[in-house]
Amino acid sequence: MTGGSVLEEPEIEPQGLEQSLDRAESSLAPSASEFEPGEPLATATAHAPAPRVFNPWIIALVVTMGTFMEVLDTSIANVALPHIAGSLSASQDESTWVLTSYLVANAIILPISGWISSVIGRKNFYLISVVMFTVFSALCGLAPTLGLLVVFRVMQGLAGGGLQPSVQAILADAFPGNKRGMAMAVYTVAILCAPVLGPTLGGWITDNYSWRWIFYINIPVGIACAFFTRMVLVDPIALTAKRLAMKGKKLRIDGTGLALIAIGLASLEIVLDKGQELDWLGSTFIAWSAAIALVALSGAVVWELYVKDPVVNLRLLKERNFLICCTIVLGVYTALYATTFLLPQFMQLLMGYSATAAGIAVSPAGLVTMIEVPLVGWALSRGFDARRMIAAGITTIALGTWWLSLGNLDMAESNLIWPRVVQILGLGMTTVPLSTIMFRFLPTDQSSNAAGIYALVRNEGGSIGIAISSTFLERAAQTHQAYLGAHINASNPLAARAAAGLAVVHGSLASSGSASDNAYAGLALLYGQVQRQAELLAYMDQYRMFAYMLAALIPLVVLLKRPPRLMGKIELEAH
Repeated sequence: MTGGSVLEEPEIEPQGLEQSLDRAESSLAPSASEFEPGEPLATATAHAPAPRVFNPWIIALVVTMGTFMEVLDTSIANVALPHIAGSLSASQDESTWVLTSYLVANAIILPISGWISSVIGRKNFYLISVVMFTVFSALCGLAPTLGLLVVFRVMQGLAGGGLQPSVQAILADAFPGNKRGMAMAVYTVAILCAPVLGPTLGGWITDNYSWRWIFYINIPVGIACAFFTRMVLVDPIALTAKRLAMKGKKLRIDGTGLALIAIGLASLEIVLDKGQELDWLGSTFIAWSAAIALVALSGAVVWELYVKDPVVNLRLLKERNFLICCTIVLGVYTALYATTFLLPQFMQLLMGYSATAAGIAVSPAGLVTMIEVPLVGWALSRGFDARRMIAAGITTIALGTWWLSLGNLDMAESNLIWPRVVQILGLGMTTVPLSTIMFRFLPTDQSSNAAGIYALVRNEGGSIGIAISSTFLERAAQTHQAYLGAHINASNPLAARAAAGLAVVHGSLASSGSASDNAYAGLALLYGQVQRQAELLAYMDQYRMFAYMLAALIPLVVLLKRPPRLMGKIELEAH
């Protein structure tokens, strides 16, 4: 393998193997259409320095280190918000901007990371992102006021937002097609385990040390990642040649597209993150944010599709496999983040678990992932059909989500752990092959742009899932409470006996109190039970809804193009 570059992977028919080999060989260099008229491709390629050869597994280990650190920061601060608010003399509502600001900044940088990589180079972009993320992590830990903390979190989110798509593009170029499944398995372990470990690790650090250490722990990891990145990472030949061909020419910046995307995604993220808290369109702030997001994003789509040099290449969505992969990952991560948000809440509010105990209870799913995902990557490298694995994975996630909907308030802890394990098993079977095949029919030099769009879709899916689940949960609880409460009246003998029984229980526990006091106390206890049951039914409704949504994604797998066959032989011959 040369220069961290891989071949564009065409769909191969048995009768066209020789033509496919020719196409594969020609894809080692960028297309001539990538350069300006008058700039010969051969000249640019000839001047591109021959990159050093590194073991791709070393590259994978180095770059996923930075990604794990960044994804961990999306969830590690959640449990520390009360401590942050108290330490910086802020309200609980004000402290939530520590999370919102980071997500907004992430959303802005994700789709344009591919364009930035093409301008300054993928290695330079990744290295700068790691260094700046580390610096602003240190500043977050040192922040003396909430306002400065939010500012530093914005900068941290802008710096770290480009790490996820950069890693996917780096791995896609560093590994040949027949080994890409194992590479994406390493990446998947990082992005799946980090959100699972984040709340547990954050809670432990906050309880035993200080909330500031949830940011300080990034410093040694960031320094190590930057040092090794400088040593082992190189840009692929296609990207280097393209930059050389553009050297000396005036840089064209799609300022209009950049502004529309930044404003639109920032407004959308604010709507999704603060909508339920501020009563959605009942809030003037949310209504204006939603209107701005709608106008800006609509304008961005139209502009980016027709401008000559778009900052986000939405034309990539014309490729069927990439479009379907983005659609599937949007739905899968909507359901995953929704259930990840709901499950700890259910365990703490209705079943009496502490925050740490709830985090520990869902941790086995992360450990199972570390075992499962490499096996999935190995199966893909041995020629297993990625489409079948994706279908099986989505089905498994749906079954695990449906299993959660069968719970009650008296179930054992294992009845919460095992459905979550099944969910995450299905997630590993889905995301690894999705990450593998989404690049298969795209030009090699577009891998950074594609990874940026894919990462944005995945992250927005998570935000949408949390927004949907928090809104529907509250409204479903109100609906169930109204329905159940309608049957609690004096004319219902079952309700009357239940209230009388609870009054007797209260009277036996209380040291004093009249019969009328005990009767009122019995009614209050009965109302409390109605509330708990209504909330239980609301949680179960959410799990069922997301299980149905996942099931609706399965037919999309049929539309995926058949993955290339004999890819390992083609790449060997072409090299």
